[in-house]
Amino acid sequence: MERVSKDVAPMGAWLYVLKCSDGSYYTGTTRANLEQRVAQHQAGEFDGYTSTRRPVTLVFSESFEQITDAIAAERQIKGWSRAKKEALIAGDFARVQAAARRRQAFGPHPSRRAPSGRSSG
Repeated sequence: MERVSKDVAPMGAWLYVLKCSDGSYYTGTTRANLEQRVAQHQAGEFDGYTSTRRPVTLVFSESFEQITDAIAAERQIKGWSRAKKEALIAGDFARVQAAARRRQAFGPHPSRRAPSGRSSG
């Protein structure tokens, strides 16, 4: 696994993680040149999360042969805790696994519970 590379993904896609100016992380995917995509975030070309949290810094990237695989990884990482994301960024896969086990032991975060079926109105 490559931590940070700015080359074009070979006939595939990139998964990337940006660290925003407020210390938060943004996870995204692109089929385009990774360096160009980061520059687009830096310039505020995308309305949304990173546009109000610039400057951003590329802290992790991984290339995938298929865009569908990159998107699946993006969705998975977006659900991770901050500690688990930081372990991934550091390349500490033992810590990634430990964070996963810790979360399983304590159960899902309250905001991720399944709907109770009751109406809020």
